[in-house]
Amino acid sequence: MKFRRIENLPPYVFAEVDAQKRAARRAGEDVVDLGFGNPDIPSPPMAVDKLVEAARNPRNHRYSASRGIPNLRKAVADRYRRRFGVEVDPETEVITTIGAKEGLAHLMWALVQPGDVALVPEPSYPIHIYAAVLAGAEVRRVPLGLGDDFFARLLQAFQDSWPKPRVILTSFPHNPTTACVEIDFFERLVEFAHTHGVMLVHDFAYADIGFDGYLPPSLLEVPGAKEVGVELYTLTKGHSMAGWRVGFAVGNPEMIGALAKLKSYLDYGTFQPIQIAAIIALNEGDDYVAEVRDIYRVRRDTLVEGLARAGWEIPKPRGTMFAWAPLPERYRDAGSLDFALELLAKANVAVSPGVGFGRHGEGFVRFALVENEHRIRQAVRSIRRFLEA
Repeated sequence: MKFRRIENLPPYVFAEVDAQKRAARRAGEDVVDLGFGNPDIPSPPMAVDKLVEAARNPRNHRYSASRGIPNLRKAVADRYRRRFGVEVDPETEVITTIGAKEGLAHLMWALVQPGDVALVPEPSYPIHIYAAVLAGAEVRRVPLGLGDDFFARLLQAFQDSWPKPRVILTSFPHNPTTACVEIDFFERLVEFAHTHGVMLVHDFAYADIGFDGYLPPSLLEVPGAKEVGVELYTLTKGHSMAGWRVGFAVGNPEMIGALAKLKSYLDYGTFQPIQIAAIIALNEGDDYVAEVRDIYRVRRDTLVEGLARAGWEIPKPRGTMFAWAPLPERYRDAGSLDFALELLAKANVAVSPGVGFGRHGEGFVRFALVENEHRIRQAVRSIRRFLEA
């Protein structure tokens, strides 16, 4: 039996690591899981309390609105004003999505079709590639590395493409590479989009996770950005509300309107008590976001500095909840999947193989900072013994 679209999806590389991790745990092994980027920090208490209160009200048990309730869209607009100095119209320039992944997937349905081309960085969070693939578009993958002139590579990829790309997708701070950009990157990108008639989509999942004084810039801070692009913002990382599935698309009113029309045929929005609680998280959660950021910073330092003492030097990320680590020299010929499996088998530490993020991710593994300091120190000690063996 054959299925449409599904056959365009490759085997899930991470499944092999996940299977070995489950087997080890069934055998009684204590595995420190730094693979799957599933935030472990509790959600804001005031949001949890509001969720319980709102869920007890039967009026909130009915269908909601796929665009999101008005006060939630207003709270997003207020957050953008406070954090980025950006004014957006909550009626026409904001829509609630069921997490950023759902928003991106359906946005690509509205923006591209077979015969269109999208430019996407690689290594890549898988949905960045496959949202366009599932919409029938061709994806041109643009190599992205720490310290690269990624904008120059984007320009070259655009010039080398035929037909010319209709959409350019970016995501900074970047998962998995942790690459960060300054506002001048978006200024050049917006100017390019105006000149060449291309649409911009920026996945801003790590908007609130920047370290050492770095404040990730928003695409929408650039004058004229709303004329050519939209940004995806989410409560998953900064507010540590991963399972709540609350995200937003913000920006160009025509693109937002197209997504709203499509979603009106597909869903009735997130459970309304979740939306009500999300209003509280956005309006009252700025201090909590700072606490979450500090937790990830301490975990980052514990991991990176601990690995350095173990003889494995890796870059210290300026953003995200990850570390992107080149393989130790003597393991580079083996490849990232074999290294990740050996690390799991011999050190009881799970990481994500870089090749799972595309062929340009080969030669790296990704650490997710989703265990507490004590557990990360435990992982570092195990890795040190593994490297010294």
